[in-house]
Amino acid sequence: MQVTEYCHQFLRNYIREGDLCVDATAGNGGDTEFLCRMVGKSGKVYAFDIQKAAIDRTSDRLKTSGLLDRLILIRDSHEKMAEYVRGYAAAVMFNLGYLPGTDHSIATKPDTTLRAVETGLSLLQKSGVMSLCIYSGGDTGYSEKKALLEYLRDLDQRKWLVIVSEYYNRKNDPPVPVFIIRLK
Repeated sequence: MQVTEYCHQFLRNYIREGDLCVDATAGNGGDTEFLCRMVGKSGKVYAFDIQKAAIDRTSDRLKTSGLLDRLILIRDSHEKMAEYVRGYAAAVMFNLGYLPGTDHSIATKPDTTLRAVETGLSLLQKSGVMSLCIYSGGDTGYSEKKALLEYLRDLDQRKWLVIVSEYYNRKNDPPVPVFIIRLK
């Protein structure tokens, strides 16, 4: 099972028809499409990416799927999501690293990702959930993984439940799925 599938299965318990959700890293549009399907016709999904290729791929995917009317697609950094999102989110998703098939030097970075996670947490409704797919192998994100896990360890346990999972028997720096649930 891929990490994105695992995150989708987990999030199904938190998203309802009519909800507002955020895909903080649109990429190829897989998480965006999942969220658009979950929120239904009366819901809304905000999706962010800084790369034109990601915006184009996500737009094309959602157009083909017939879900474009549920989407607000924004070419800007995920750290600025509070400037665009109107309302509280049932779910905020991050799929960190780089966009497959593009320049690997354009990838999520610890400082902007930490600010985006903080912003995303402020946008979560009570009992809302954030998912993080943290990739750290090869040419990406060891420092991002370390910074995020340190930050999450210090979240107030009275307000947040942080679940860090791992693919225990997979080699070569498998992705780390993380879920943060707003308790109050």
